Amino acid sequence: MIRVAVVDDDRMLLDGLRAWLDGVPEVRLAATAGTVDDLLAGAGSAEVGGPVPYDVVLLDLVLGDGSQPPDNIGRLRAAGPRVLVISAVADRRRIVAAIAAGADGYLTKDHDLPTLVKAVEEVAGGGTAHSAELAFAWAHDDGPVRPSLSPKERQVLLEYASGLTLKATARRAGVSPHTAKYYLDRVKEKYQQAGRPTYTKIDLAARVREDGWAED
Repeated sequence: MIRVAVVDDDRMLLDGLRAWLDGVPEVRLAATAGTVDDLLAGAGSAEVGGPVPYDVVLLDLVLGDGSQPPDNIGRLRAAGPRVLVISAVADRRRIVAAIAAGADGYLTKDHDLPTLVKAVEEVAGGGTAHSAELAFAWAHDDGPVRPSLSPKERQVLLEYASGLTLKATARRAGVSPHTAKYYLDRVKEKYQQAGRPTYTKIDLAARVREDGWAED
């Protein structure tokens, strides 16, 4: 029995998945939630660092709470389950970014039940759910390597690159100017390691545009 949880804020979709999966003996829908916070809080042991009691989480890519997809994927993977991203659209950049963040597959919401069940079984078994959308994204991925930034690093990057001073950036992020500078230095270092030299404020603003950080 594969224990599945779903994180999606579309109540009609959640009701539809309940009805769909009710007749699938090898899959049990164990929980639904509108946000990753709600799922982890309701999982009990996740609050104290233990594993959550699910094998696979179906995660909507864009949630209404404003949470970032890479953060959601990373938090769920850190809590134990594997992650299958579901989305209304097949956006190539978002697909690649989701897999880079640790997702185990990507499906659009227009697939039928057998395709979804097969994907869940592949992910639960330790594999990657290979879909037409994922294959196309990998085959045509010519984008630059986007480094993995922590939530605070990304916040400081976005604030500073938008034109704020270092002091104003620090105030918005709730840290000291010294700490804000440390985060910016870390961001620059990560871009250096990715083979994309980044030195100035103009460079940082360019990276935000190139990598779609503001869109995420």
